[in-house]
Amino acid sequence: MPMNTVIFPVSDLDRGKALLTALLGTGPGIDEPYYVGFDVDGRHYGLDPNGHGKGLTGAVPFWDVDDLPGTLQSLLAAGAQAVQDVQDVGGGMQVATVKDADGNMIGIRSSAGS
Repeated sequence: MPMNTVIFPVSDLDRGKALLTALLGTGPGIDEPYYVGFDVDGRHYGLDPNGHGKGLTGAVPFWDVDDLPGTLQSLLAAGAQAVQDVQDVGGGMQVATVKDADGNMIGIRSSAGS
């Protein structure tokens, strides 16, 4: 279950894009008004201009899981609090987010059908 995606909520997509381009040394592979994504060395870094509205308070690591609903239920049973229930974000990708007792955000994601 690798963690290879980090999503940053941003209020200014252009400023966030400029900062990550400078940091990563490459431009985005996905550049849309609703999402900007960078793929570098097998890792994905995303900027979500709607992230704050979804309850994201900072960078969120996303873990790839085979059973998204089952993993979500396991996290909730272990004491996590749901932030965003399972949602299809396009391209067959589904995501959900929770926070632990200390307020740390945890994202989980799965491709549909996996």
